[in-house]
Amino acid sequence: MARAQIIVDRDFVLADLDRRVFGTFVEHLGRCVYGGIYEPGHPTADENGFRGDVMELTKELGATIVRYPGGNFMSGYNWEDAVGPAENRPKKLDLAWFSTETNQFGTNEFMDWCRKTEIEPMLGVNLGTRGADEAREFLEYCNHPGGSHFAEMRKSHGYDEPHDVKFWCLGNEMDGPWQICQKTAEEYGRVALETAKVMRWLDPTLTLSACGSSHRQMPTYGSWEYEVLDHCYEQVDFISLHTYFANKADDIEDYFGVIDQMDSFIKEVVAICDAVGAKKRASKRIMLSFDEWNVWYKAHTIEHMRKPGWPEAPALLEEIYNVEDALVVGGALITLINNADRVKTACIAQLVNVIGPIMTETGGPAWRQTIFHPFALSSRYGHGRVMRTEVRTPNFSTKTVPEAPLLVAAVVDDPTTGRNTVFALNRSVSESLDLEVELRGLGTGRRLVEACELHNANLKATNTKAAPNNVVPQQNRDVSVEGERLRVKLKPLSWNVIVTEAEPVSLVPGADARLETGTAPEPRPQAT
Repeated sequence: MARAQIIVDRDFVLADLDRRVFGTFVEHLGRCVYGGIYEPGHPTADENGFRGDVMELTKELGATIVRYPGGNFMSGYNWEDAVGPAENRPKKLDLAWFSTETNQFGTNEFMDWCRKTEIEPMLGVNLGTRGADEAREFLEYCNHPGGSHFAEMRKSHGYDEPHDVKFWCLGNEMDGPWQICQKTAEEYGRVALETAKVMRWLDPTLTLSACGSSHRQMPTYGSWEYEVLDHCYEQVDFISLHTYFANKADDIEDYFGVIDQMDSFIKEVVAICDAVGAKKRASKRIMLSFDEWNVWYKAHTIEHMRKPGWPEAPALLEEIYNVEDALVVGGALITLINNADRVKTACIAQLVNVIGPIMTETGGPAWRQTIFHPFALSSRYGHGRVMRTEVRTPNFSTKTVPEAPLLVAAVVDDPTTGRNTVFALNRSVSESLDLEVELRGLGTGRRLVEACELHNANLKATNTKAAPNNVVPQQNRDVSVEGERLRVKLKPLSWNVIVTEAEPVSLVPGADARLETGTAPEPRPQAT
């Protein structure tokens, strides 16, 4: 058995963990909206046509912010088409996904859905076919209290109070040749600057995110970020990052390398942002919005991305996730947490059906994909401050990462509750890891709250409509807590969460003996 150690100290903190890193993404693509979050006539649908089963799973997932309406869809979207009486809304051909958009679900429906699921909205403006003027009109419609043309239009649609949306994306992947009205870095940087300027004049309290490169392999990567920010640094708060992970070689060790590449991607973009800031002698720092990330490679052919005949809400990009995908998603979440000083927002793409943690059958049930579980557990316990960690672990080599640590881990401490959470991924294909965690200064008396693992001997196992709980987290019994030291055995190829909390000064007579000994509580019943 291999050994690993994590050391943290209460005085060495990286940053507070922004809850927006547990965001998600809803685009007018495939069955994400129609048949996903919105399906009038479904047995669970409410008076708005929102699927109740999807809303409940979204709450369980723990998503905190949701990006909308795209995605590539955004670059050809006219927001006016999808407000007002539903019977007056035009059907349009969507060139992003070669589908027919009915516009029966639009801005106001999205805001209603966000309120019901208690998720913050993140809206995007079309900087493909449109520009600064339409962006300010859209913002006026959403946020201005009244007395102006577009605010009164919103009121006439039944929304007297402004939506008060604070987080806005300035377009989407504008460097991509697949994008409607692709732009050069200079063209986009200029329009992002002018759009941000007029939006801030209308509402100075906004948070604005500029487009970074569509992915790290783009030929203009790096130079795009620099030139865009050279134009609009003073007017924006964030720059976006997008990445999708793939296991095309069917090699789990090489697949794990995408986690290290994600970390490098983040650090490279931070360096570029700070180089522009240094050139401008700026006191502020640009933060990162990793607003598209996930596993996506099985449903990535032209057959998966286009259906002939301009259909309405066809089944597109419906990736089926297995155990190894869930392990990679768990590792990516640890990476986001460990970059909490600069990554302040992130969105797993997407929420439902389209490369999503939730799957549905139109007219039928909804269920959790394997990747649902690491995200839900990370959001549930990802509260507080991210600690600086000293991680001592053996390494392994992959085709792309010559020195990769077997253990990928993050530690989050919540001073308000006294809870401390260790997220840990064992990337060894054959060896368990005997992990010791020293929680220095975080309380000598601690007790175990939860210890669970995501592990399955069959890396290709999936969850399906017929077997929705085939892959679920299980309780880890091989864990102990003594003073400030936590010991746990991590199975090979497992993603783990261990939660402890400061023990009361004295236990009530007859209290649960398991808490006194620091052994794991009984497994929670799995929701159906």
